[in-house]
Amino acid sequence: MKNLIYISLVTVLLFSASLVSAQAPTPVPPPPPPPAASVPIDGGLGILAVAALGLGLRKANKNQEKETDSQL
Repeated sequence: MKNLIYISLVTVLLFSASLVSAQAPTPVPPPPPPPAASVPIDGGLGILAVAALGLGLRKANKNQEKETDSQL
């Protein structure tokens, strides 16, 4: 009779331990990155560099036209 009680007690303890371990806490997702972290810096600088180069060439062409007009 004692063996039956011990076996049933061990069975209940093992079953309850398996239930507790099955209920693992839900992992918390990491916070989203700040909005500025997803913007590539290189792309923005490249666009600015191309725009500055275009404006510089435009101004150089205008100055060259003025010089050729004044020489004539």
